[in-house]
Amino acid sequence: MMEIKEKLYALSERVEKIIDQIKTEEGTKQSLILPFFQILGYDVFNPLEFCPEFDADYGIKKGEKVDYAIIIDGEPIILVEAKACNDNLDKHGAQLFRYFNSSKAKFGVLTNGIKYRFFTDLDETNKMDLKPFFEVDLLNLNDTQVSYLKNFERDSLDVNSILSTAEELKYSNLIKDFLKQQLASPSEDFANYILSHIYEGRKTATVVEKFLPIVKRAFNQLITETLSTKFAETLKGDAKLHNDSDDVKEEIATDTNINKINTTSDELEGFAIIKSILRTTIDPNDITYKDTETYFGILYKNNTRKWICRLYLGSKKSIVLPADDKGQERYYLETLNDIYNYEEQLKSIVEKFK
Repeated sequence: MMEIKEKLYALSERVEKIIDQIKTEEGTKQSLILPFFQILGYDVFNPLEFCPEFDADYGIKKGEKVDYAIIIDGEPIILVEAKACNDNLDKHGAQLFRYFNSSKAKFGVLTNGIKYRFFTDLDETNKMDLKPFFEVDLLNLNDTQVSYLKNFERDSLDVNSILSTAEELKYSNLIKDFLKQQLASPSEDFANYILSHIYEGRKTATVVEKFLPIVKRAFNQLITETLSTKFAETLKGDAKLHNDSDDVKEEIATDTNINKINTTSDELEGFAIIKSILRTTIDPNDITYKDTETYFGILYKNNTRKWICRLYLGSKKSIVLPADDKGQERYYLETLNDIYNYEEQLKSIVEKFK
């Protein structure tokens, strides 16, 4: 029987394949939203547990209905407001806000079948927060999201447990979002803060403007160097376990040249895409990477003789796959998403390593 993790990743793949064919809110509900809550263990066809068109009258305003209410022991615990998959959720928070405030529900979920935003009342009791404490994006699903979603499974739903972690999760996510924004485009306030610790001169507008690109480069370099260092430490540890002399020599050579290697965000994104493609074929932990001066290699169980593919992500991107005759086949990529076009070949390659 498939675990929730496998089911969610399977739904993620399905969403990507069918999303362009879904044009309406009703289509989104049937094809995306109901399957999502089924995976969490809810009987979506039992109105005593998963009630459609649930009454959510607000003040003197009658006839208000929320799309779904998840009912536990006769009480609505989670309200779900559904929108079409091509809708921008930022425009629809006020509607769920009204419904939540007029009910006894502990959680509100706003979704377009792709993104699921989870709200509660951390800031003021019985009044839904304006910002979600947790968000799932099925087109960018990761193990952290899956792990937290398990708290919302029907048979293990613990409201108090979720509420006890919701505040930390909410602000952790806000901090990460802020840092991502600064990583992409540092603000003047952020640059000013850094300059206050490192620059002794007068911080004029011209000085701050001059330092903005420097801050961005330094920020990105720090992340890249940190990842490279962690990777190098992993290689050192793994090298001790290798008995193959050729493997050991190659690891030592890599270690010697580590300062010349700059693992880029594109390479890490490519690695993530390949893990996503292969996660249903082999254990994702068996997929590792090795950066070199000329290419970014994806390996099976960190074995350089069992390489899955090599990525060349310079100005002209390409993926190289091992051929049956011990040769290589190169395919050019316009974007990293083109890697998905080689799903069958990649799965075929790792099947031979199992």
